[in-house]
Amino acid sequence: MKLEDWSPEAIAIDFVNKEDWPERRAKLPEPTARLANLMGFEANAGSMFVAPDLGGAPRVFFGAEGKEPKARDPFFAGKLATALPKGLYRLGDGVDAPAQAALAFLLSSYAFSRYKARRNEAPRLCAPQGVDRARVERIAAAVALGRDLINTPTNDMGPEALAEAALALGAKHGAKSRVVVGDALLAENFPLIHAVGRAAAQAPRLVEFEHGPEDGLRVTLVGKGVCFDTGGLDIKPSSAMALMKKDMGGAATALSLAAMLLDSETPIRLRVLLPIVENSISASAFRTSDVYRSRKGLSVEIGNTDAEGRLILADALAYASETPPDLLFDFATLTGAARVALGPEIPPFFTGDDGLADEIAKKAAAVGDPVWRMPLWDNYDSGLDGKISDLVNVTSGPFAGSITAALFLRRFVSHPERWAHFDVYCWNPSTKPGRPEGGDVQAARVLYELIEARVEQRNTNS
Repeated sequence: MKLEDWSPEAIAIDFVNKEDWPERRAKLPEPTARLANLMGFEANAGSMFVAPDLGGAPRVFFGAEGKEPKARDPFFAGKLATALPKGLYRLGDGVDAPAQAALAFLLSSYAFSRYKARRNEAPRLCAPQGVDRARVERIAAAVALGRDLINTPTNDMGPEALAEAALALGAKHGAKSRVVVGDALLAENFPLIHAVGRAAAQAPRLVEFEHGPEDGLRVTLVGKGVCFDTGGLDIKPSSAMALMKKDMGGAATALSLAAMLLDSETPIRLRVLLPIVENSISASAFRTSDVYRSRKGLSVEIGNTDAEGRLILADALAYASETPPDLLFDFATLTGAARVALGPEIPPFFTGDDGLADEIAKKAAAVGDPVWRMPLWDNYDSGLDGKISDLVNVTSGPFAGSITAALFLRRFVSHPERWAHFDVYCWNPSTKPGRPEGGDVQAARVLYELIEARVEQRNTNS
């Protein structure tokens, strides 16, 4: 995902809004103003008008959103990437946030082309002057990495391939990596990861890599890597199984965020843990009513084999907590309840620290990466208590599924005040500016911003 070198020969794109268009039109050369009237261009949001400038070169007038900030889509400029014909363009007058506009253009330019080539040559955009081009490209490339992983079907993105993608990212930056596969999970005390994934043709595994200075801010990322979720013996209906290739979206999100941090050489001690499985059905599949001892030592009774993501995360979070980081983030396409509550665009997050929650919310608003805090409601925690085990993986009632899933995970975290759990969806049901239909990465950009700010604050205070 690249921007082009700035060129004065590129076609300029001026952003105009409906309120200011009459005044702007009055200052245009008479032939251009007459042509705008003839074409009926009134600078409605998303509309475009192409006319020659004073020198005869083409110029694009793009109808921007209104002046009310609350009504604005931060990626509205991404419409240009799919509406413009091929050619080289540059941002012209009226652009309030050129870096955001450039990022929106790149994110909208994404197309998954592993199996089907693009039909038309895409327009190209010059890097705006004065913008941190490397940062914009870094974020766009990392998001594209995550999108590619999510969009790839399981026949080409099973546990082996996902692990290879993670190890390749670590190797690119010289990270210290390892992978624990199959029965070695039992030998190294990851029993829940093994139980969930043992029925699949490709063995379950845990990928781990670590990079950065030992004295840096310690950040650990954990991502749910269920490459396909049949639901196990509690099998899903076909309608619910249609998008289950995206059930490794948490791992893809963790890798996307890791790519941003590694490519920017942010001076942190980064640790990435990905429990990777396929929740399949065979003679060795784990069963409802089975009881397993977790890495932390807590016994877990299986109430539903389709609540498998929290099981593999439990072992990974317990492992992460054995060397407590300064910040611990996990990402998982965990519950349908989160979608019922907030829909596909807004992932809920949970944390035991009000200060961290406020920081996440402020950064999310600043970068246009929406998330919404939901409560770790202690009154619901007792619903996870087991009768013959320390806990069960699902509660008996139909309510608060996203909250109780987060409470389950909290039991395996040693310092909840340093932890945040993101119940992501990782899929765009339809195309919107900056968010093409298909797999997507949620919450990575906000945490990239937050971690960089924490590093800067740490350096200032040291």
